[in-house]
Amino acid sequence: MDDIPFAKEKHIEFVRNLDKDRDTFEYWATEQFRLSGAYWGLSAVAIMGALDAVDRTHVIEHIMACWTENGGFSGNIGHDAHLLYTTSAVQLLAIYGELDRIDRDKVAKQIVSLQRDDGSFTGDTWGEVDTRFSYCAVLSLSILDRLSMLDLGKTADFVLRCKNFDEGFGCVPGAESHAGQVFCSVGTLAICRQLHRIDADQLGWWLCERQVPSGGLNARPRRTRTCATRGGCCLRWR
Repeated sequence: MDDIPFAKEKHIEFVRNLDKDRDTFEYWATEQFRLSGAYWGLSAVAIMGALDAVDRTHVIEHIMACWTENGGFSGNIGHDAHLLYTTSAVQLLAIYGELDRIDRDKVAKQIVSLQRDDGSFTGDTWGEVDTRFSYCAVLSLSILDRLSMLDLGKTADFVLRCKNFDEGFGCVPGAESHAGQVFCSVGTLAICRQLHRIDADQLGWWLCERQVPSGGLNARPRRTRTCATRGGCCLRWR
């Protein structure tokens, strides 16, 4: 396995073609979260040091076209704003060094408006609560240099109420532990400077137990195979 070369150019070409293969079911089935798809692909290209391989002007124009009147970003042009896609937009603009294109205070105010009295965050005006959204909120505000606008203690307290007896985290209090939620919850606590409130050794063992005999990872207990779809995506979520 050590002798297999990394096909960098093939990976770059794959990402470049994602926006060209428009005659496929997959292209249109993912239309509503295209902005996050752009982040996943372009962040990989950036890590490979090949960001110039993608049309910068086209990317920036598309991101800005997804900026809505309420300050948040939609997953694609013409869709409603959501915290997931606001985070993707902020991350992409940061990668390209283009954060000055947006009104940071307006975006930050929209994010803060999604926090509920119990410290949780909804993804949009429809009210779904998830620890993913807590992570999106603090990550975006951190990138925007607007963390001071948020009650970090209340934010951390909600995430800690989502912690289970096994030291894992669920999407809401009482929900089962899941590796994707662990990533988001630990990330939130790290940004809030509250990591001292979890048992890192016990959580570390829970994460180690996610490895299956094949060497891959599952997202939660009693899953015998490596997750390759949504669960697998959550294992490498952001």
